[in-house]
Amino acid sequence: MTEYPRLKEFIDRPLIEQIAARIAAAHPPFPKAEFVAAVVAELDALELKARHGLIARQLREFLPADYPAALEILLAILDETRGFEPIENAGLRLMSLPAFVEWYGLKHPRASLDAMPIITRVSSCEFALRPYLIQHRAVTMARLRIWVDDADEHLRRLVSEGSRPRLPWGSQLTDFIADPTPMLALLERLKDDTSLYVRRSVANHLNDISKDHPELLLARMETWSEAASEERQWLINHALRSLVKRGDQRALSILGYGPAQVELTGLTVEPEILHFGGKLSFSFELRSTGDCSQRLMIDYVMRFMKANGKTAPKVFKLRKMTINAGQRLRLEKSHAIRPITTRRYYPGKQRLEIQVNGRILGGADFALVMGDGAR
Repeated sequence: MTEYPRLKEFIDRPLIEQIAARIAAAHPPFPKAEFVAAVVAELDALELKARHGLIARQLREFLPADYPAALEILLAILDETRGFEPIENAGLRLMSLPAFVEWYGLKHPRASLDAMPIITRVSSCEFALRPYLIQHRAVTMARLRIWVDDADEHLRRLVSEGSRPRLPWGSQLTDFIADPTPMLALLERLKDDTSLYVRRSVANHLNDISKDHPELLLARMETWSEAASEERQWLINHALRSLVKRGDQRALSILGYGPAQVELTGLTVEPEILHFGGKLSFSFELRSTGDCSQRLMIDYVMRFMKANGKTAPKVFKLRKMTINAGQRLRLEKSHAIRPITTRRYYPGKQRLEIQVNGRILGGADFALVMGDGAR
């Protein structure tokens, strides 16, 4: 079996040496050997994000004390016309540069915002942008209104991704959580972007908004769905995914799924007593009770036991299909219940339910027995 390196292992001594060599070429007084030694001394004990933080801190230590001067040197190391040796996987491996701007540039917002279009083409500034939106909102929003029309897809994506109110692993933008309308005007200009990279970010941003302002988001998606292109329809579908999983009927209607006229029969779950680490298999039949064809979004819901003895639902996608009048459909699936980092399992009665077009049609219980190695 092939073993792939862990992401943190891409932040290694050869990378530190490459960064140091580039800095020394752009700024000869830079103490290359001392910088490399300082970083490498702590590197092995750290995980990915902490390694980037270490590099950023040491850059601040060894570069000129004047932030704009230090920033100018860092921008110079991204100038490939200087004939530098390429850095593979630069997007991942040079995340210390956005971190440098995020941590040390807030007293120089204009210089930092000038640098972001250059840096984000190599390593995204989506996290670096956020404190500027918090502490220097007016000047930062003015930049976003310019960047939204830039020819570079990385910069257009930064407008959407860097301002997501609930960006994973990023600080929350509480002002935009409370009122997302300032960003909606910019997302409107990006909804038909030529780049899927940008449109995917817009959809994720809209999905964030749906968690706090579902009615606002639904109204906007209803407007966007009129005469929507295939690309925009994909964006709308992706933007509504959290509401769809919750069975929101208005969201489902926007996507063309009305109340399902179907009957659930023959639901079986095996085994009824499942040992942790095994697979739960289930099958069922859907029978159309309508007099015309229907679009069905078929999901299954696992209601897992929590520490407090109650169950919490988790929705999983199963099938999207069309059923004709009077037609019967037989479906089956297996679901492994084994250790994962994002969920802790508890023994006892759990429940599986079948959801069609947002509505639960029925379900069956099963018992989970924990063993050694259970989380």
